[in-house]
Amino acid sequence: MRATPRSFLAAFLAVLTSVVSAASPAQAARDRTLTWKPCVEDKTAQCASLRVPVDRAAPYGPSVTVALARRLATDPERRIGTLVVNPGGPGGSGVDFALDSPWFFSKAIRGRFDIVGFDPRGVARSNPVKCTAKLLVAGPPVLVASARRYDETIAYNRRLAADCARRTGAVFGHADTLSVVDDMDAVRAALGTETISYYGASYGTLLGAQYAERYPHRVRALVLDSVMDHSGDTGAFLDAETRAAQDSFNEFVAWCARNARCALHGRDVRAVWATLMNRARRGTLTDPFDPSYRLNLYDLLGVAFGSFYDPQWHTLAHFLKEASGPAGRRAREPLTDAEYSFPAVFCDDWALPVRGWNDLRDRLATLARGNPEMPVSPLAMTSVASCLGWPLPPDNPQRALATARTGPVLLINARHDPATPHVWAAETARQLGPKATLVTYEGWGHTVYGRSPCVTTLVDRYLLTVRPPAAGSSCPGVEPKPGGVGRRPSHAALLRRAANHAG
Repeated sequence: MRATPRSFLAAFLAVLTSVVSAASPAQAARDRTLTWKPCVEDKTAQCASLRVPVDRAAPYGPSVTVALARRLATDPERRIGTLVVNPGGPGGSGVDFALDSPWFFSKAIRGRFDIVGFDPRGVARSNPVKCTAKLLVAGPPVLVASARRYDETIAYNRRLAADCARRTGAVFGHADTLSVVDDMDAVRAALGTETISYYGASYGTLLGAQYAERYPHRVRALVLDSVMDHSGDTGAFLDAETRAAQDSFNEFVAWCARNARCALHGRDVRAVWATLMNRARRGTLTDPFDPSYRLNLYDLLGVAFGSFYDPQWHTLAHFLKEASGPAGRRAREPLTDAEYSFPAVFCDDWALPVRGWNDLRDRLATLARGNPEMPVSPLAMTSVASCLGWPLPPDNPQRALATARTGPVLLINARHDPATPHVWAAETARQLGPKATLVTYEGWGHTVYGRSPCVTTLVDRYLLTVRPPAAGSSCPGVEPKPGGVGRRPSHAALLRRAANHAG
């Protein structure tokens, strides 16, 4: 068949389209320069923005503006390079984390690295996922307790997804971590650096691990602090999370028994807790700081679970003591923010199917039998319930990581972490293979860097030299003080501030 000019043109356009569609984020960003200006929130830091495609497969389609913040190395003559940071969430602000970095990272790290954070797509300053505030507060109870509530949750999630999609725009449905991985490489290219070092905490470890998997030649050093294992199914996820929450409760009880400063010292803490749980189930437990509010079981579990992050055992003991007595008079803060990125991100990263109400009921009953004080992790319950009936399939569902093709990778995790169990770090290290070294902090709380000189020294030495600690290294735990562990504000508190857009 004789070729015509039109057929040649069609063939050329087809090839061009395939080449453009396969273009990397770095190629898309190579001609872009970042315009740095003093940040509105803090004039001592620099801020910029970068436009990236919403969908990598459609580089000339809709775009999203990614917000960045940078603190330059304080010892520029000895500067090593760029340290990109992410606080987790999902939905945490990398910009806030970079702004707070003087209170988080050591002087040695701040001297040798430019510290750069960016708000992932759908978060904070980067086209945040927005939903109607009234709809957000009108949702059914997170702790699904009946077939009727199960059906209501599915209907609500679908209504919420439709509302958020309308208010958010094209980025909704493209907020998965692999899309953020490509954005991070576009940031790297726009910074003009061949490689980056990375520190990610909690959910930010998934970003770091998947970035290293997709762009191994762009990674100089990689620290994963409090590690997500993105390979388990629904049962494995619920079980590991709930066991971790129960373990943290057990550690609180043991501390209260040995520490005379515990407000419940000398009392049967498990009996006190059981009484409060029963009152919460009956709807008769009053919030000791707001007499007008009745705490349900999910609320009560959330109080304990949240206190395990620092941990704030002293505060939890006082709360339980007050909850057992007359109520106080502190008002609750009303919801004023309509940003809510959690399900848009999490449900695009995880497939946690449940085969109807009977299946969920049986799973919860099994968890409760093995974990009497924390019958289900509030974080796990929120995650599963938020994705029930979610109308979009995940773009980045669970799978094991490939063996690392980078240089040495450092993983750190507390032995008694309530949110990212130590077993997750061990499993992720196994997946990454011989390049991975896991350091165990033999203590408590969520996120490890800065909890003790031992941990900080090991991480800093690795970031500065890319030489990992010896296999099997560990650091002793530091018991919490009344206000938490470490410098003020605590490192866990700084990460929570950076992650306060998570919803």
